[in-house]
Amino acid sequence: MSSINEIWELIGLRYKSHPWHGISIGEQAPNFVNCFIEVIPGDTVKYELDKVSGYLKVDRPQKFSSLVPALYGFIPQTYCGKIVAYHCIKKTGRKDIVGDGDPLDILVLTERQINHGNIIVQAKPIGGFRMIDGGEADDKIIAILKQDEVYNNWNDVNDLPEALLNRLKHYFLTYKDMPGVTKSRCEITHIYDRDEALEIIQLSREDYNEKFGRIETKLSIAAFEAFGLGQDIVNKRKKK
Repeated sequence: MSSINEIWELIGLRYKSHPWHGISIGEQAPNFVNCFIEVIPGDTVKYELDKVSGYLKVDRPQKFSSLVPALYGFIPQTYCGKIVAYHCIKKTGRKDIVGDGDPLDILVLTERQINHGNIIVQAKPIGGFRMIDGGEADDKIIAILKQDEVYNNWNDVNDLPEALLNRLKHYFLTYKDMPGVTKSRCEITHIYDRDEALEIIQLSREDYNEKFGRIETKLSIAAFEAFGLGQDIVNKRKKK
């Protein structure tokens, strides 16, 4: 009899995987991670994953001239919950921070032009922004497209040209604001290096496991219980 993992791998060949839950974070995570890209530079509409269906939906037209400066999406099988929020609290001294309840955002830099989103890319995290959006921890991981011919030698956020870093900061500090707003809704409290970016990816994986557990195991238990099969397997899985 095939193992449970083999069964779900076969199902994955037949049906489209959910970008958040069905795509692996990658065997080399957190040093290299798979990223699902929702928005690319030049998109005049902000696309966002519909968490239920797994398809992209229109979130909103981009506000005025605010266009994302690089490939933008999220890291599959991550979640910004209480563990990520607690890390933000420790680093900022704030007491009122919660996780934003979304997968961990990532911005992927590349010299090559990629013409559409709704794709998977592999990237090397090199740092990030500790961003707070309306009291929610909303970290933005900065990464380099794996094997990029020009940017591949950038291994830490400190390697980035200051002008490029300022451009990235400006986008996230203004992309939700109306003209004339004197106080931004979003705040970047720190720019952190590669080591902390890898730590936050790991923390977001812990948040994901606490929130969702192993999806394959839950589906297997539900299937066994629905058909009254393999009660001994069900009991063993529930004890883990």
